[in-house]
Formats: sequence, structure tokens, C-alpha cells
Amino acid sequence: MHQRGGLGRRGFEYRPVRRVEDMPKCFSRPICRLAMQLNDMAEDPERQHLLPFVTRLACADTTQVERERAAYISSWAAGLHTFEQGLKILEGALAIGRQADAVAPDAVKTRMDLVQGRATSSTSVADSAAFSKIKSWLLATKQTEGTA
Repeated sequence: MHQRGGLGRRGFEYRPVRRVEDMPKCFSRPICRLAMQLNDMAEDPERQHLLPFVTRLACADTTQVERERAAYISSWAAGLHTFEQGLKILEGALAIGRQADAVAPDAVKTRMDLVQGRATSSTSVADSAAFSKIKSWLLATKQTEGTA
């Protein structure tokens, strides 16, 4: 996952993904929502830990299973404080119901690079100049708090 890039796995053409509803219907909504939240809270090095999960998002199941996944995520996410905790919750949610095949991280990176190379537009476009400015302020505040 890159900064809210797009989908690009065999069988899925590239398209921008800015919200869960942009995902193909075969993708689990609760799991995608959590993965996107983790992507948003992650620093660039942490995002690399999300790559193995990308190919496992296409695991939508019955309505009942999707409700169980959402309830599982909600029950644990209230105490979510770190990226690592979020990864554990994501792994647990993926264990509920139908399982998508896991793909080795190197294969995922190769596939993602291939798709990004075929994209007709940039995969990491800031939503707006104002958003970029606010994000830089928040990062500066976070760094200042870490040194205090």
C-alpha cells in the first residue's frame, strides 16, 4: 500500500482508491476499512508491513461473516494505540471466514511496482495543498512532542 494508491492485482485494473467503497465488491469492507486506517496512520517504513495483506483483502464473505469481522475489529480497535496493535487486529480479522491466498512480500512488491508503472496518473497525489500543509504541521507537532 502506498499513500492511498490503487488496486493492481491480477484480475484488477488499476483505479484510485480513496475510500472503502472504491474497492471491488469482492473485497471485505471491514478489513479494507481497517487496512486503510492503518495505512493512514503509518509512517513510510511501517507501510511496508502492510504489503503482505494487500493480496488478502479480496476475501469478502457472507453478510454474517462480514458482520463478525466488523464486530471483531470494533471490539479490539477501541484500544488501538499503535500500528503494531492494528496489524494484529488485521491478522485476526482476516482469520474469520473465507481466507484469501497469501502471497510472498517480494511478489506483492513486484506486482505493485508493475501496476504503478502502468498507471496513467500518479498514485500518491495529495488531496489538496491545504491538506498537505496541515499534514506537515501535524508531523512537526508530533516530532516536537517526541523530543519534549
